Amino acid sequence: MQTNSTWIPLFPLNTVLFPGGVLPLKVFETRYVDMVRDCMRREVRFGIVLIKSGREVGPAAEPEAVGCLASISRWDMEKLGLLILHTEGSQRFRILQTRELPDHRLEARVAMIAADKAVPVSAMHVRCAKALKLVIDDINSRGEAEQGVAFVSPFATPPQLDDAGWVANRWCEILPIPLKARQKLLELEDAGSRLSVVDKYLQQHKIL
Repeated sequence: MQTNSTWIPLFPLNTVLFPGGVLPLKVFETRYVDMVRDCMRREVRFGIVLIKSGREVGPAAEPEAVGCLASISRWDMEKLGLLILHTEGSQRFRILQTRELPDHRLEARVAMIAADKAVPVSAMHVRCAKALKLVIDDINSRGEAEQGVAFVSPFATPPQLDDAGWVANRWCEILPIPLKARQKLLELEDAGSRLSVVDKYLQQHKIL
C-alpha cells in the first residue's frame, strides 16, 4: 500500500462504492456542497465510505475503514444549494487517521490499496459474466423505456465483461445483500476472491 500524506475529504454514506462503479449523488448539505465545490476547483477526488455508525446528516458519522475514491464526471445545479453529481469509483483506500473539521466534515490520511490486476474471467465464471450482461441489458432497456432520453445508465460504458474484477464489482453493487456484506466484499484483496464469492451466491440462490 502507498500512504497518502495529504488529507482527503470523506463523504460518509449509506452505500458502498466499488472501483469502476457509477454513483449519482444529490448533495444539499452546505458542508458537502462546499466540499464538492472545493474538490472541483482543485480537481481532486473525495472518498466515499460506508457509515459504520451515525447518520448521513448531522454530526460526523464514523466511517468503515475501507472506502473508494470518487471522481466527478458530470455535475449540475438544478436549484440553488442542490448539486446533482455523476461520480465514478476509482481506487480503494484504507483509512489510517481521521480528523473532524469545524463544520463536522471528515478528512482522512489513507493508504491506497493496489488496483485489482486485470485478470480474464475464468472458464468456471463465464456464466457470471453472461448473466451480468443480461441484467445490465434489462436494467438499461427498462430505464430507457420509462425515462427516455433522461435515463442515465447505472453502469459505466463500455462494459468490461471479460475482466474478472469488473464483473465481480458490478455484481457486488446489484446483489440484494446487506451493506455490511457489500463492505466485506469491497475489502477482499483480489478480484478472483470477490468473483468466487459472487459465483457461490448466485448458485446458492439458483440465479445460475
